[in-house]
Amino acid sequence: MSAPSTSQRGILNPHEGKKHFHLARHAPAEDLAFFIERHWIIRWDLRGQNPFQQEVLPHPCVNLVVEAGRSAVHGVDTRRFVAHLEGKGQVVGTKFRPGAFFPFVRVPMSGLTDRSLPLQELFGPAGAALEPAVLASDDEREQIALVETFLRQRLPERDDTVATVVHIIQRALECPEVNRVEDLSIRVGHSVRTLQRLFRQYVGVSPKWVIRRFRLHEAADRASSGGQVDWAALAQELGYFDQAHFIRDFKSQVGRSPAEYAALCTSRTGGGQAMTRPLTGPL
Repeated sequence: MSAPSTSQRGILNPHEGKKHFHLARHAPAEDLAFFIERHWIIRWDLRGQNPFQQEVLPHPCVNLVVEAGRSAVHGVDTRRFVAHLEGKGQVVGTKFRPGAFFPFVRVPMSGLTDRSLPLQELFGPAGAALEPAVLASDDEREQIALVETFLRQRLPERDDTVATVVHIIQRALECPEVNRVEDLSIRVGHSVRTLQRLFRQYVGVSPKWVIRRFRLHEAADRASSGGQVDWAALAQELGYFDQAHFIRDFKSQVGRSPAEYAALCTSRTGGGQAMTRPLTGPL
């Protein structure tokens, strides 16, 4: 297993985070890769140090998360959240491809948006047993193997619509000129109404939300790079009507204006209001 991605998009002020926790990413087994984008494991040891709060701007994906006392399946979180890390701990997560958790439960993902369901509630006693089994080990390969065995025993048939949804979202991510749902519709050859229906059922958020989130990930990534940013030019590049609209949107999602966030990343200091949530979204 090797780390499939080193992208930090979605992890706010990532330079500061690196000082407080270790993040490892692993590719899934080949037979699960249709459904799973990657596994991720976070470990921290802050004993004798102040607690740390890591802000995250989640991706449009469902995550299965194993964490002491809080193991659950997390739907797409539309809000920024702050994970509170203290003492010593670990989280073992599995990030599904966009739309790829739907075949496991066959219920619209819109019902899971901004919600978390305990593993026991979704999977019964086997779900409850997964947490102690995974956390009893410190070996990442063994932990991932336990999660994959659990999922493999419940593996649904491949749903061709999942591949369609993944392709559509990939186009939204890779094409910066796609700034509206109408633009995406033309790119992928599906009507706006079809896109909205697919996303409601398979992803849990609208295509408009996905486009907006990807553009804010891009803006936050540029701001955290430490270089000079022409905010007016970036606003235009990302498809905003003007710089004022861009600043308002950025602040509503990130919690700070672009300039304030850039200064925060440069100073390498954290902050934010803590929520007792695991790191579920972008990892």
